[in-house]
Amino acid sequence: MTAAQALPPLDLKDKVSAAEWQTRVDLAACYRLIALHGWDDLIFTHISAKVPGTEDFLINPFGLMFHEITASSLVKIDLAGNKLMDSPYDINPAGYTIHSAVHEVRPDVGCVLHIHTAAGVAVSAQKQGLLPISQQSLFVLSSLAYHGYEGVALNHEEKGRLQADLGQANFMILPNHGLLTAFGSIADAFLGMFTLQRACEIQVMAQAGGSELIQIPQQILDGAKAMIAGVMKSSQGMGGALPWPALLRKLDQQNPGYAQ
Repeated sequence: MTAAQALPPLDLKDKVSAAEWQTRVDLAACYRLIALHGWDDLIFTHISAKVPGTEDFLINPFGLMFHEITASSLVKIDLAGNKLMDSPYDINPAGYTIHSAVHEVRPDVGCVLHIHTAAGVAVSAQKQGLLPISQQSLFVLSSLAYHGYEGVALNHEEKGRLQADLGQANFMILPNHGLLTAFGSIADAFLGMFTLQRACEIQVMAQAGGSELIQIPQQILDGAKAMIAGVMKSSQGMGGALPWPALLRKLDQQNPGYAQ
């Protein structure tokens, strides 16, 4: 397919279960919301979502911009990276490595979101990592892990090290690389990334001001960590279900067509 060709028409709505279709619609919406916020990186980075009731997951078709992705164009693969349905698209091997690593060991995770924003990579390149200087950072620091850079994620031997570093955390900063969130739902993974990305933006802007930064006192950090951890383990999760309908309304106004 050349750049001048139109995308092939795809319609999987009647070929998958209702639960899988809803996951496809929400995941396609999440891709487009990432593009809408300017957090995409051309055709690179990834969001994956587990197909309900299975160990299989959906991921972006390699070669499409995030604002083009539809529910039907998402590629369904198993944990070994095999395509489970006919698709004109392949997947990015690096995306498979990172996302399959998380899905293999975290049955509680329904969605993994990974991006390479300028602010995220900038903070990931700082030795101190994310600083406790904003309210947004409180939520992230309550469940944050780091995984050191090992080059482009094509070595499957890295998976075990990434899994060990992630543990049970919901947020991960990959030094010199980017940001990752891992949550039970697509809505929670998006809200988590919104919070992490905003915390990184605030940190970079605050540092650019040149003044001494005010860090949140440790006793407040400790109290917030216990409170936030309790909330995120509850049925409410990150709370992404609250803004999700509003986000979809915004998307329907500015970039409809994801539910195809």
